[in-house]
Order: sequence, then C-alpha cells, then structure tokens
Amino acid sequence: MSGADVNLVLRSTRVVTPGGIRPASVAVAGGTIDAVLPHGAEVPAGARLRDFGDDVLLPGLVDTHVHVNDPGRTEWEGFWTATRAAAAGGITTLLDMPLNSLPPTTTVGHLRTKQQVAAAKVHVDTGFWGGAIPSNVKDLRPLHEAGVFGFKCFLSPSGVEEFPELGQEQLARAMAEIAGFGGLLIVHAEDPHRLADAPQRGGPAYADFLASRPRDAENAAVEGLVTLARRLDARIHVLHLSSSDALPLIAAAKRDGVRVTVESCPHFLTLTAEEVPDGATEFKCCPPIREAANQDALWRGLADGTIDCIVSDHSPCTTDLKTPDFASAWGGISSLQLGLPAVWTEARRRGHSLDDIARWMSAAPAELAGLARKGAIEAGRDADFAVLAPDETFTVDPAELFHRNQVTAYAGKTLHGVVRSTWLRGRRIADDGVLAEPGGRLLERNH
Repeated sequence: MSGADVNLVLRSTRVVTPGGIRPASVAVAGGTIDAVLPHGAEVPAGARLRDFGDDVLLPGLVDTHVHVNDPGRTEWEGFWTATRAAAAGGITTLLDMPLNSLPPTTTVGHLRTKQQVAAAKVHVDTGFWGGAIPSNVKDLRPLHEAGVFGFKCFLSPSGVEEFPELGQEQLARAMAEIAGFGGLLIVHAEDPHRLADAPQRGGPAYADFLASRPRDAENAAVEGLVTLARRLDARIHVLHLSSSDALPLIAAAKRDGVRVTVESCPHFLTLTAEEVPDGATEFKCCPPIREAANQDALWRGLADGTIDCIVSDHSPCTTDLKTPDFASAWGGISSLQLGLPAVWTEARRRGHSLDDIARWMSAAPAELAGLARKGAIEAGRDADFAVLAPDETFTVDPAELFHRNQVTAYAGKTLHGVVRSTWLRGRRIADDGVLAEPGGRLLERNH
C-alpha cells in the first residue's frame, strides 16, 4: 500500500468504483482515500482492517434535497434527527433546503443563524442552499460569497408564507443575477396558472388531488425555465421531476447546450398513484406521485441520462398535519433513511446495477453541488462509504426510523438492501442501526 500514514483498510469482494464493481481494498489515511488496491493487498503495519466479505462497499450517498426545518420548526425535524436518519440510510452528505426553517436562508445573517444551530448537531457533512424570493435579489451575491451551494426558488406557492414564489419578471431578475456570478438556480417547477385552472376539490380521494396538480403544470414551467436559461446562459436545475412528459423537452435542451440538470425522487420512482389509498396523505407531495406508466418513463429518463440524479426531497411534518384531506394535509414525504433500499429494490427489478445507484445517488448529486471530494471511491476523495447487503430484505417499521416524526409512505413495504454501516471520512458513524456521536462538518461551496 502506498503510504505509512494509512490507518484503515476497508475490503470487499464488491467495491463500487468509477471504473466498475470489483474486489478491492480501500486504503484510508487521515480521513481521505489514499488508494484503491487489489483485494488481497498487504495491510500496512498498524492499520486496522475491516473485511466486509461480499457486502457491497458504495460511495457514501449525497442527498442534495433535504428539508431539515431547523431552527423554527424543529418539531417537524431538526439537524440531530435528520442527520441520524441520513447516516442510518447510507447518506454521508446532505444539503439543507432554505425553507420551512424560521428564518429561511434568504440572507447571510439567516445562513449564519442556521449554521450556528447545526454546528454541534450534525452526524453527516451538511451544506446549505440559499433561497431566491421576490425581495432578496440584493442578497444573492453575498449569500453566494458566504458559501451556499446555489439558490432555490418556487414558481408557485411554497406552502409557507415566509418563502414566496417568484413571478416571471422576478424569476428573470433572479436568474440573471445568479448567472452573472456563475451560480446555480434550482427550481420547484409548477406553473401557477395551470394549477389555478385545474379542478380543486378537497377530500380524501387521491384521484382528486392528482387532478389538482396536473402534468401540464410541470411541463409548462420546465419549458419556460429552459427558454429563459437559454436566453440568459444560466445554469438551472429542475427539482423533483414527476412528469415524464417533460423529458423530451429537457433532452432536447441538453443536446442544444442549455445548462440544465434534473433530479427525481424515490417516491416517484417506487410508488404509484394506483396504490395510494384514499385518505392516505402520507403519500401527499407536490408535485404528486403519478401513474405507473409515467413511472416507467421516468426510469427510461434515468437510463438514458435525461434525469441526472435521485435525491430524497425529505419534507417531514408532525403527524397531526397529515390530515385525511389531501387538500389541507401537509405535502411532503419522509424518506432519508429509506431512499437507498427503496430505489435499489425497484432498480434491481428493472435490471439496473449498483453502479447505476452510485452514479444517480452519489456521483451526480456531488457533481451538481460541486462537492469535488464526495461521490466516488477513488484516491483523493473523502473516505465516505455505505456498506450494503443488497440481497437481504427488511419490512419497513416506522417505529425503527430515526426521523423525528415516524410517518412514512413506505410503512409495511418489504425492501431489498440492508445498510450495514456508514463511514464518514474514515469514521464509522452508523453500525447496524447504532449511531455514533455527531461528527459531521458544515460545508461551504468550493471549500
């Protein structure tokens, strides 16, 4: 092995590297991957060896879409509980969304407040998105310089009054400002006019809720975003795509050189509208879970690269906010701890490999955020790993989740893929559901 500083060697017959899955020994020095060597390489004197046998060594997952809600709505979640759930689920890095906390991350002062609250509580490495709202164009560059990874905006109401949506002229101003300093704008893309024109019926029927958030609201919003980004030469990212109808437009934009990337989420890829019982608002999210045929097309979009990555959009709330009325219930699905097994269960059924999982859930989100030390098992990267038993199954018991509120759309589902342990910079932070003390770092863009 390459150096006397190596203090840890992780070994498996199945290590997921950028060059494929192979038997290997991964040498770690000072929290960094020193080398990826043949499986039987000699272990340096004084280094610890952990041999995982046939369990798979994956790069730690990177989840760039998490609503931690801390400070201000910590009864909904919080840095301590969210990052524990992340660690238990094989996630080693997450980025916190700028809304649902009080204050929202729309000024440098608000960012500092959030960082102070998070500092001693995070079990995984944690960074922050800024927010773009109508009143804060002047704050965007200072937030960028303070280290946020980009800026989130809504085109339709966000659900919380302290984070208003952008109108078309406001969107153009914000996008131009962000493009001017080379930043990234990430967008909740549902067109408010199409939503207003859709039938709005309350009650427990999922079909009525689905009709209230039609695909054309997403499609129109994405089309407008692409047109504007093309004109301004801006870099944009479409959040939580659920409408497969938008995929041809996105693919064409990418071919034309528009700088657009796209994510989807475990719930869109593993759950279907046909299976949602009436009144089961644990399945409510915006945009919504759509039909099985739409899901098939999303998977094709992943396979051909139109969709870049899979992230959770973990958006928890207290149990009482999940009323049986789809119109009034809080919209959000909690899946931090379950995203890896949920996606792997469906991916393996569709013939995809753990290479694909590592690309969609680690490498691509890391690239999106510019996290050059994350996302792959190769020399020079942080020694972040998830150890997965991919063929083992478990049945989701909400009582075993580390989320603050144990409400989940996955309750009772049997999933493939048990996370044995999670490692952050060479330190084991989760081991068969037992969590270490917080040891995560706060991340800033380009640091």
